Amino acid sequence: MAKIFGMISGALVRRCSGIAAELRFALRPLCSAPGPGYCPTIFALSSGHGKCGVAVIRVSGPASASALRSLAGMKQALPAPRTAVLHSLLDPGTGEPLDRGLVLWFPGPHSFTGEDCAEFHVHGGPAVISGVLQALGSLPGLRPAEAGEFTRRAFQAGKLDLTEVEGLGDLIHAETEAQRKQALRQMAGDLGRLYQGWCQALTRNLAHMEAFIDFSEDENIEEGVLKQVDVSVEQLREELEAHLRDGRRGERLRSGVQVVIAGETNAGKSSLLNTICQRPAAIVSPVAGTTRDVVETPLDIGGFPVLLSDTAGLRDTGDSVEREGVRRARERVEQADLTVAMLDVAEVPEDLTRVPHFLPEYLRKVLGVSQRPCLLVLNKTDLLTGEQLDSLRGVLAKAAGLPPVCLLSCTTGDGLEHFLGVLQKQVEGMCGNPLVGAPSLTQARHRAHLLRCVEALAQYRHYRELDLALAAEGLRLGLTSLGRITGRVGAEQILDLVFKDFCIGK
Repeated sequence: MAKIFGMISGALVRRCSGIAAELRFALRPLCSAPGPGYCPTIFALSSGHGKCGVAVIRVSGPASASALRSLAGMKQALPAPRTAVLHSLLDPGTGEPLDRGLVLWFPGPHSFTGEDCAEFHVHGGPAVISGVLQALGSLPGLRPAEAGEFTRRAFQAGKLDLTEVEGLGDLIHAETEAQRKQALRQMAGDLGRLYQGWCQALTRNLAHMEAFIDFSEDENIEEGVLKQVDVSVEQLREELEAHLRDGRRGERLRSGVQVVIAGETNAGKSSLLNTICQRPAAIVSPVAGTTRDVVETPLDIGGFPVLLSDTAGLRDTGDSVEREGVRRARERVEQADLTVAMLDVAEVPEDLTRVPHFLPEYLRKVLGVSQRPCLLVLNKTDLLTGEQLDSLRGVLAKAAGLPPVCLLSCTTGDGLEHFLGVLQKQVEGMCGNPLVGAPSLTQARHRAHLLRCVEALAQYRHYRELDLALAAEGLRLGLTSLGRITGRVGAEQILDLVFKDFCIGK
């Protein structure tokens, strides 16, 4: 039996080797040059552009050692690996001093890209950086790197899979604490290991299926092999579907929670936006219908990314421009992850017994017929007496079926801290704790391939009793879909999508 499975596993390995060859072929443009196996040496500024104390210039490729010797004036010996050495840097053509800085040597394969690498840590003035880059460009076999090319070479060398590459990109672009934590976890390989475990399970099941198809009539195949495959595939399908039912937590955390402020005219929507972002982002006026377009501002709410949008007041109007603003406001509410429905507290019925019926009707007017996550904000509480405010709080505490309700005054700031606390709790619930539980989906690309995998497993179930060859093909399609997430299977288009957002020098 072991011999049979060994034969099938060998066939699968050969098939996967063919896929790997296809992937290497897709990556060939990186190493196209005169002579077989030639890969040009690349260089770029890896630290940020602009004036800074220290700038890091990275070199990767077979000519890294000669580049280091040329600029540092070294005859033979290179610095000890991964050891910073203070050295004068010279123009290799004229011998003119360029700067005095730290040089480091990273011999392959123990480097970020897996190739020989060198780094020059120089002073961050534009003239110094330009001089060193020009000197490197004058050396034979060196060229400026393309966007993301260092990371792409690391992927090609097997240093990173695609999920880790995407985690690195997210870490570079992270603007909040929660985004940083999620990106670090993905870059460490948590998500890749989860998907790789599913790939291994599917590979085993496919091997068993092919063994049964090819050898069940000639060899003594153990009984219950297909039953074991059925159980394993069903378990994998359940795990995939549970992973997909994540409420888009990881994707929201990566791109930001869409929070829309909506409501009737003069409810204080623009005032709330300005108060939260602490700047006059939107025009505030007592004239109804002042806001006619969507005003957006990115925020960090308790470490979570939020894109807060102010919208036009919802009302019927004969003004064509304002009518377009109202249409855009309703469209944003449809797209929102969370809606802050604002109401002037003066619009609340004086007969407080009507409030439990009035507020749900108002929410339906703002949100539409479908139920969406929302907060209800009653603004301008500074216009109420203390007794009126206490009575309103009492009615709201007893009202059933309402979302969280916040009483505040944008004029005095009363209630703002409580509102921000409620908003943070809502946003945190939508994003989750990135360090707790299984790693979350972070890319629409992942979701698309996982859905295809689930469909392929459904094909296996459909054909299981009808045609084992077609059932096995379902497993093979599922394995291909999972492999495309980590880059085990793929083509140039997938790689372009992953690497296109990287900066030069990374």
